[in-house]
Amino acid sequence: MASHPIHVKRVYEPAESGDGCRILVDGIWPRGQRREDVAADLWLKAVAPSAGLRRWFGHDPDRWAEFQRRYAEELRDQAEAMDTIRERRRQGPVTLLYSARDEQHNQAVALRRLLDDGDRER
Repeated sequence: MASHPIHVKRVYEPAESGDGCRILVDGIWPRGQRREDVAADLWLKAVAPSAGLRRWFGHDPDRWAEFQRRYAEELRDQAEAMDTIRERRRQGPVTLLYSARDEQHNQAVALRRLLDDGDRER
């Protein structure tokens, strides 16, 4: 069965009809946001990077490649949460929500790449 697209969006952007299932992938609730404003269907804290990894990375683009490697390693222990995302993706589009300012170097971008690569390998 074909997978639907995975979108990545800052949590501060408004929900749109094409978002499909909106999944917050941050470990802590985004500052200043009410639940109804975020409009997340799921909050999967389990797929957020560990606090130590997040602090080490600090959204430093020079650490991006190593962050992705370490993050992928952490996610190996989160099979159930990853399967939840895959199942939602089989049902329709998925939007991974994140709160970081850096739109190119964040866990949602890395997670989408892991999911896309994993689906190609299956």
